[in-house]
Amino acid sequence: MSQEDVKDEPVAVSPDPAPGQPESGAAGAPEPAAASENAQLRQQVEQLRRQLDEAEQGARKAQDLFIRERAELENFKKRMQRELGESLRFASEPLIRDLLPVVDNLERAVEHGGANDESLLEGVRMVLKALLDILARHGVKRIEARGQAFDPTLHQAMAQVESAEHEPNRVVEQHHSGYLLHERLLRPALVTVNTRKPTGTVESRSDSD
Repeated sequence: MSQEDVKDEPVAVSPDPAPGQPESGAAGAPEPAAASENAQLRQQVEQLRRQLDEAEQGARKAQDLFIRERAELENFKKRMQRELGESLRFASEPLIRDLLPVVDNLERAVEHGGANDESLLEGVRMVLKALLDILARHGVKRIEARGQAFDPTLHQAMAQVESAEHEPNRVVEQHHSGYLLHERLLRPALVTVNTRKPTGTVESRSDSD
């Protein structure tokens, strides 16, 4: 085909659109189906946001619960360690209680021994001292009550007397010693207490108008 033939061919022209009608390919108003789809998407987004908030709240509650339970576990471990330490510290208490009457008997032997038995008494004193030293190394402490103010947490009153030679509420006699194991009372001291009341002078004064 020659160039002249091509120029002579008619060119197809699309007809103009009728007045009031949108041109072909122009964007029209959104269809009802698209608007409904957008509303559903917004609802899904809101639902996902609520689910996220609920998940965050649940995570915070779980974290708080974990922290509380961890603190309770730590307190339980410390309490168990403390109780174990106390049990080990006072494990010898039954044995020491059984030895205290032996100490009492040795002390009585020394106290009531005669002058003719001085060599025997010296041996008893040595045994008594060795035994008291052993008890002291294991945390045992003697309670010296004679002349001290009566303390019901450390002393047990066997008798009461009225003595002008001692202050009121003072221990005038100790019948056997008391002992502490560390800070725990093993046995109170058995004592006699002075019950004499203090005598005070009452000054009289004349009222002047």
